[in-house]
Amino acid sequence: MRTPSVALGLVMVLLATPAVAQDGKDQRRSGYQDMGPALQKMQDDDAANPAMLYVQAGESLWKRRAGAADKACADCHGPGSMKGVAARYPAIPPNADKPVDLEGRINLCRIEHQKATPLAAESDELLDLAAYLALQSRGMPITPPKDPRLVEFRARGEQLFDSRLGQLNLSCANCHDDNAGKKLGGATIPQAHPTGYPIYRLQWQALGSLERRLRNCMIGMRAEPFDYDSPEYLDLELYLMDRAKGMAIDAPAVRP
Repeated sequence: MRTPSVALGLVMVLLATPAVAQDGKDQRRSGYQDMGPALQKMQDDDAANPAMLYVQAGESLWKRRAGAADKACADCHGPGSMKGVAARYPAIPPNADKPVDLEGRINLCRIEHQKATPLAAESDELLDLAAYLALQSRGMPITPPKDPRLVEFRARGEQLFDSRLGQLNLSCANCHDDNAGKKLGGATIPQAHPTGYPIYRLQWQALGSLERRLRNCMIGMRAEPFDYDSPEYLDLELYLMDRAKGMAIDAPAVRP
C-alpha cells in the first residue's frame, strides 16, 4: 500500500498549470470540468492528489538501473526531455509498423534498451512510470501525430466507438456523445476526452490506465471486454486522442 511522503522531489516543482485551458467557443469538456469543487481541489493540490504517490514511485523507477543492459531510463533521457511525450501518444515508434500507447512505449524501451522483461499491464511499476511521464506534459495540448499510417487505425477506432455492443446494445457514442452531461447513477456522463490518464479513480482506490477504463465501459455495456493489449484498445485510444486534440493534459488526474 502506498503511503504519502512530505517531499515529492522534482515532481512537486513542475508547472501547476490549470487543468484545462480551452477557447471559449470550444464546447468540449474534460472530466475535470464535470467534477465537483471538492474533487477539483483534490486534483489541483499535488499534496492531496493521490496519483502523486505513483508519480513519486515512477521518478524512483526512472533513475533505477534494470535489465541485462544495467541501464536506467535517466541514462538516455535527460531532464526535461520527456516534456510533451504523453500528449502525442499513441504513435508508431521508429522501425515499427503499428502504434503503441505510452505504456507500450515504456515497455519497448525496456525490451530494446534495458534488455529487461516488459512490465505487466496495469502493474504498479508500469503505472508509476506512465504517471511520472504524464505529469511532465501537464498543461500541454494533446497533439496527435500527423503520421498518415495512423489513419486506418483511427478509422477503426471511430467505427468501434460508434458500434453497438453487448447485451445493452449500446455504443460509446450513445453515452459520451448523445447523453454527455446527463446523470447516470448520480454521476455526470463525461464526453470521454482522455486528458487525464493515467487517472486515480475513487471507485478503484487506485491509479489506472485508459485501457482499464475502456474495459470497465465494455463491462458496463454487458459486453465481453477485449484482452489487455488488444489492438482494439489502441484503435480506440487513437480516435479518442484525436477527438481531444488541442485540449490540455491534466494527468495524472483524479476522477470519481
